[in-house]
Amino acid sequence: MDFLNKMKETAKQDMKTIVLPEGSEPRTVKAVGTILQEGFANIVLLGKEEDIKAQAVAQGVDISGAKIVDPETSPDFEEYANNFYEMRKKKGMTPEEAKKMMANPLYFGVMMVEVGAADGMVSGAINSTANTLRPALQILKTAPDAKLVSSFMLELVPNCEYGEDGVFMFADISLEQDPDAEKLSEIALMTAKSFQQLVGAEPKVAMLSYSTYGSAKHDLVTKVQEATRLAKEKAPDLALDGELQLDAAIVPSVGQQKAPESKVAGYANVLIFPDLNAGNIGYKLAQRLAKAEAYGPILQGIKKPVNDLSRGCLWEDIVGVVAITAVQAQNQAK
Repeated sequence: MDFLNKMKETAKQDMKTIVLPEGSEPRTVKAVGTILQEGFANIVLLGKEEDIKAQAVAQGVDISGAKIVDPETSPDFEEYANNFYEMRKKKGMTPEEAKKMMANPLYFGVMMVEVGAADGMVSGAINSTANTLRPALQILKTAPDAKLVSSFMLELVPNCEYGEDGVFMFADISLEQDPDAEKLSEIALMTAKSFQQLVGAEPKVAMLSYSTYGSAKHDLVTKVQEATRLAKEKAPDLALDGELQLDAAIVPSVGQQKAPESKVAGYANVLIFPDLNAGNIGYKLAQRLAKAEAYGPILQGIKKPVNDLSRGCLWEDIVGVVAITAVQAQNQAK
């Protein structure tokens, strides 16, 4: 069974409710038709009912099993707006501003997750990462055991002998622009945990650089070396190594040549990039040139699951991210 079907089957075992605030967006509506047909999540669509239903007719899909909620006419609107006001009044929020914000489907959707009316949210087909993340951080905040919020892309590379049979996690690819060594070590540990939970295999974490084991000298290399040291101190039993060049991290013959004593070199399935430039470029290269299925950005470190989409996503990507979000919600409920 491939990874995505495994996620769907897992999601079916304890059905979760996922809210989609971009309710009338064409790819979202088409994705919902498939999600409901396959039966692995309950769906709430936010927006004007007539617009959503018109889009469903145009797409030729059945979304009758989804709940449709217009934030502005919802019976929960006043309660949600008041909750948001109470959360933010010390930061200068007024009741009027809280109502204005809660009319935004992104804020309304996150509040549904906060109060338990939904178990997770997926957005980003037409909204930026910043717009998706902002309400999540303001309302849900970080998880108790998290020091920061970061993101990863789940990449499924076809016909690939590397990684976990072609399954990789790339991090961070959308949030931390230039993490210092401490943050980079935390991103590595969080992504390893996410890999274990979602993929169900042992994470093998490579701290990536343009240098392997000191082959180059520069502050950029030193940062990755320090992040590797910190991560090993925090999680001595985790299979993690660095700094490693990409080929040394995933190709066994190159790993054996450049880092013969490493238990990770040549076998990495979790790739930690030194900054956002590298991570974002890397995942898009794999997606476009290696024809990898790319799911995410998946956010980690938030109290409850809120996940992002690339604005260039396909409707199939939305189906995949909803399945992953549902499984994340299962894991957080345990």
